[in-house]
Amino acid sequence: MASSDASDEVTFELLPFIRLYKSGRVERLIVNDAVPASLHDASGVASKDVTIDPATNVSVRLYLPPIAAAAASGKLPVVVYFHGGGFMVESADSAPYHRYLNALAACAGAVVVSVDYRRVPEHRLPAAYDDSSAALAWTLAAARGSASPPEPWLAEHGDPTRVFLAGDSAGANIAHNVAMRAAGEELPAAIRGVLLVHPYFWDASNTMGPELEERIRREWRFMTGNPDAAMDDPRLSPASAGAAPALARMPAERVLVAVAGEDFLAAKGRAYHAALVGSGWRGKAELVETTGEDHVFHLRKPGSEAAQRLMDRVVDFIARA
Repeated sequence: MASSDASDEVTFELLPFIRLYKSGRVERLIVNDAVPASLHDASGVASKDVTIDPATNVSVRLYLPPIAAAAASGKLPVVVYFHGGGFMVESADSAPYHRYLNALAACAGAVVVSVDYRRVPEHRLPAAYDDSSAALAWTLAAARGSASPPEPWLAEHGDPTRVFLAGDSAGANIAHNVAMRAAGEELPAAIRGVLLVHPYFWDASNTMGPELEERIRREWRFMTGNPDAAMDDPRLSPASAGAAPALARMPAERVLVAVAGEDFLAAKGRAYHAALVGSGWRGKAELVETTGEDHVFHLRKPGSEAAQRLMDRVVDFIARA
């Protein structure tokens, strides 16, 4: 019994996300119900899960709105979405994301590709970035009809010239980094826009206070598995002095950054927007601020007026492509 008790000793805790035990057990502290893919009767949006890499077991959840939403060409914009959760919790089948992306597919008339990337701590960064970049490449191939095996929803209805990268919190961080990788790899597709909702970034030029800043340091070092990880890493701090010039390579024509006034990360989102605008990038950056709301309020309070206003801005951003 003593051995069993010892093996259940907590060796590491990172609130509010995760707890690790001496036995190797991982306890995720934010757990939402898993929802199966289905046909959503109210909106007519259908969803299904597709494994895109059997070697890593990385999958995506596809959302297809009623085809009546298609343009005359029969093609729909494609939104590649990366869920949040500090790289550690949540998944593509989590109830808040399934609900939100059903609504996004219906309101925007878009095919949505929700990426179920591998999570920390079983798979430290850059696994989530690698998986998400692979999901973008798969999406483009599938929309062009060159994926093997073929994916009919994307091949028949997805427009590979109208692709958007989107995410919230850590997923917004991923969306930015996938876009920057795509620029470096010169992927043969037009990424029309990048939508970053309440992005998880660090920027030493504006302070959150010592307690929150120490939390970000602990998180980043845990996420990377490197106790000496630099906080000016461009993946975490794209607005830092050393990283900001590279923002000029952003491949998208437009970027929308959404921040919430009561979110402790809001200043980091504003700093990112300012750095992007000042980098020499030739696209158009939009900043949307929702006062009086906190981090990912649109997932926590999906029926609220503020959540609907943010959805309207996202839908408008996509429609302008």
